[in-house]
Amino acid sequence: MKITKTLMGIALAGALAMPAMAQEPTFFRIGTGGAGGTYFPIGGAIANAISAPPGARACDEGGQCGVPGLIAIAQSTNASVQNNTAVQNGELEAGMTGAASLRAMYLGEGKFDGQPHEKLRVVANLFPEDLHLVMPKGATLDGLGDLAGKRVGIAQAGSGTQVAVLQILEAYGVTRDNMEEAELNNSQSAEQLADGQLDAYFYAAGWPVAAMVQLSTTKGMELYRFTDDEMKKVNEIVPSYIPSMIPSGAYEGIDYDVPTPAVSAMFVVSADQPEELIYEITKALWNDNTRKLLDNGHAKGKQITPDTALAGVDALGVPLHPGAEKFYREAGLLK
Repeated sequence: MKITKTLMGIALAGALAMPAMAQEPTFFRIGTGGAGGTYFPIGGAIANAISAPPGARACDEGGQCGVPGLIAIAQSTNASVQNNTAVQNGELEAGMTGAASLRAMYLGEGKFDGQPHEKLRVVANLFPEDLHLVMPKGATLDGLGDLAGKRVGIAQAGSGTQVAVLQILEAYGVTRDNMEEAELNNSQSAEQLADGQLDAYFYAAGWPVAAMVQLSTTKGMELYRFTDDEMKKVNEIVPSYIPSMIPSGAYEGIDYDVPTPAVSAMFVVSADQPEELIYEITKALWNDNTRKLLDNGHAKGKQITPDTALAGVDALGVPLHPGAEKFYREAGLLK
């Protein structure tokens, strides 16, 4: 009898344990950018923050404080355009994107005329991405038109930076026909500039950018300072680009403030994602544990706050995901 009771106890304990053991993980892929930029480290921090794999210790026991059962993965991509396309097509669950690309692709405007990406939904505004125009140490430009005839990195194909840069340069008479363009990611561009294979390159990212940090501490570099007139014209051409500043000392050897346009980095998902899942992800994005991860990671992490999560979203014209909207209303951040 004792043996029978013991066996029954073991069977009961096993049965009770089965749901926890059998919990299926939910995989959540986040499209970021190149490893030398800002999207990748920030995306990695977000993925870490919202994850809580099956079997992980509970948050209040020192474990991960994300969504139970969720395994989020930051994937290196060509950034905005590729991420938005992949989210629209269901190839990624989420992505990071510049606001300019997001608006144009959602509405089907400009380069994406007639190709609306209607499934894109906003979870949060993250941080400003400053447009860096990088030149070799000691180099100068009299204006953007001076890039004609030069070897210029215009960022990789599939990036929002490239789309915006080509629009801006065209207004100053610089096109693919009269410059030697290079479609490279940030790390590749920095390497080619250091090797003398580029005269300048563009990259929009939150400072400090890893590849530029390395470039500035080895070969050295200069950053182009946009004039007030150029800043105004850029804003007219790409309304999502607004005046910003890369401060003196952001990079070694850059001992001057750098006026430059910037575009907001956004965190987006598909409208097909379940409301409850995105609600839980948004909630996890703004908990105290995530705050620590963001503050102790990339420098831009400190600028990612719930107070700015909805900044510019109304004017952007891209809807919030219902799950994110539910969280922001409960938190008193949306009326």
